[in-house]
Amino acid sequence: MGEEGNDYLDKTMEVLNKPLVKNFVITVVSLTMFVITWWVIAIFADIPYLPTPHEVWDALVFSFKYEDGTLHINMWQNVYASLKRFLLGFLLAFIVAVPLGLLMGFSRIVELLAKPVVEVFRPIPPIAWLPFFIAVFLYVWGPIMVIFIGVLFPLLSNTYFGVKSVPPILLDAARTQGASRFQIFTKVIFPYTVPFLMTGIRIGMGIGWMCIVAAEMIGGVGGGVGLYIYVQWNVGNWDLMFAGMIVIAVLGLLTTGIMQYLENYTNKKMGVVA
Repeated sequence: MGEEGNDYLDKTMEVLNKPLVKNFVITVVSLTMFVITWWVIAIFADIPYLPTPHEVWDALVFSFKYEDGTLHINMWQNVYASLKRFLLGFLLAFIVAVPLGLLMGFSRIVELLAKPVVEVFRPIPPIAWLPFFIAVFLYVWGPIMVIFIGVLFPLLSNTYFGVKSVPPILLDAARTQGASRFQIFTKVIFPYTVPFLMTGIRIGMGIGWMCIVAAEMIGGVGGGVGLYIYVQWNVGNWDLMFAGMIVIAVLGLLTTGIMQYLENYTNKKMGVVA
């Protein structure tokens, strides 16, 4: 019986020591400790603007089942509005950033022309552009353009850095084999840049979610989770406000988590060691 118990314990420890299981267990323990700490502070503080996790959970369920009294839409519709803005802004940034980053890294002339402009505009917070974008693109496309700016620069920078990181020995080897500039670009530079591009997409997604909340709070129309959070704060529904924050957190985790998986998969396929 003792040996069987030891074998069972050894097998259990072997499973727990696997990276995926270990990370999952640590995540569960960490989140549990956070929720317990939040619950204790909320009970002892006893202030209206810090609801308990249970109250926020009830509000979260309520927000998906029923329409909001101010916006007259439920959370599903708010999520759809935010996702639509997020995807449109991200797609626009991808279309601009990737070709420009590749060209800046590959062509010295394009780099000299574009880099000073990029460096001037990159430090400006995306939300600072919102008044201008609303004036030019109005309230429908204004928040989308904020997401575009937020995603643009990390995606552009990573793509450019990827091209610049190609080892010269690979380029020399391709030239020795008689490869043309186009072949060097398509067969050497672009494949080498893909892992950097994937990292830029993941980082850009995280920044994009931060941008969309701020943009919707200030200039959102037709729903959106950011607008929902702002409205609930205005009317003092703190539990519903926190519910909206949780929705944003989940959306961000899902999109960046999927991107992280695709990034790891791509790196593994291309032989990149993390």
